[in-house]
Amino acid sequence: MPTTIRIAAALLIGADGRTLLVRKRGTQAFMQPGGKIDAGEQPAEALARELYEELNLHIKPSDAVYLGNFSAPAVNEPGFTVQAQLFQVQIDAQVSPAAEIEEVRWIDPAGDGGLVLAPLTRDQILPFYRSSLVITA
Repeated sequence: MPTTIRIAAALLIGADGRTLLVRKRGTQAFMQPGGKIDAGEQPAEALARELYEELNLHIKPSDAVYLGNFSAPAVNEPGFTVQAQLFQVQIDAQVSPAAEIEEVRWIDPAGDGGLVLAPLTRDQILPFYRSSLVITA
């Protein structure tokens, strides 16, 4: 049985530079919004569908800029690895939690917002994003 969960995830960046994290109902860890890629679905299409389902956020797949493939232990499925196709999406819209999302939080990507973070977010995505923000003179 495969132990890899393939997802499309969004590094959602607001107008103020903060990034949006979500927490699923009945869990503690915050993570990037997104979800599983269905059979025959392109990752950017899966992302657009998931953002609409989870946050009532409409994006076009072409709005998502591919950043790379990241993997880490799955926070809510012991023994599984989550493999994320990560996309950066700039938004200037209100979002509201829907479907299985219980809470949304905007945080400064330089820190953790005082939140419990999923390993993928904490160890891979936020450090990757921070390194892209470093301005070299």
